[in-house]
Amino acid sequence: MPSDAAAFERCIAAGGVVVFGADTVYGLACDPDSREAVARLYALKGRAPDKPSAVMFFDLEPAVAALPELGPRTRALMARLLPGGVTLLLPDPHRRFPLAGGEGLGLRVPDVPALRAVRRPVLQSSANAAGAVDARRLADVPEAIRAGADLVLDAGELPGTPSTVIDLRGFEDAGEWAVVRAGAVPAEAVERAVAGGTVAP
Repeated sequence: MPSDAAAFERCIAAGGVVVFGADTVYGLACDPDSREAVARLYALKGRAPDKPSAVMFFDLEPAVAALPELGPRTRALMARLLPGGVTLLLPDPHRRFPLAGGEGLGLRVPDVPALRAVRRPVLQSSANAAGAVDARRLADVPEAIRAGADLVLDAGELPGTPSTVIDLRGFEDAGEWAVVRAGAVPAEAVERAVAGGTVAP
C-alpha cells in the first residue's frame, strides 16, 4: 500500500525504527546515518555492536546510484539478481555507509512492491533476538521488539528463509564470487545469473 511506504519513510526520516516484512523474513529498519537509531535497532534485538548489518534499498535504481564506483560487470550482475532474496557483499572503498560496519558493504534490494516507493536507504537486520529463529509472521517477532519499534507493518506470512549472502568483492576484476550464507536463492540460481542468465530456471 502507498500509505505503508509513506509511513515507513516518515518514520525512518524522524529517526525511528520500523518492523516490516521483506521478501524473505520480517526485518528491522532505521536510518543508516543516524548513530542513535542504529544503536536503538541493535539494542532492540540484542545484537553485538561490532556485527555489521546490510543497507537496504527498495528499488535497484537508487541502490546503483548510491554506489557510483561499482564497475559495469558488477552492475550487470546486480541487475540479474535484484530485486530478490539475496544480500550482496560489495566493495565500499569510500565507506559510504560507515555505521553498517564490516569489510565492504552488504546491500539488499528486496522484492517488496508495497514499499517500492521508499527512496531512502535503510540499515536493516532481521526482526528477531540475536541468534534466534527468523520471523515468518508478525506474531513471530518478539513482543519486546514490536513494543520497542516506532512503526510496525504487517506483511502477512512470509517465506521464512533469510536472504542468500553472496560475496562479490572480487567479482569486478577477477570474476570471483562465493555464497557465504545459503538462503532464499539457491547457489545454482546464483551461478546461472553469474553466467549471464536469469535467477529463475
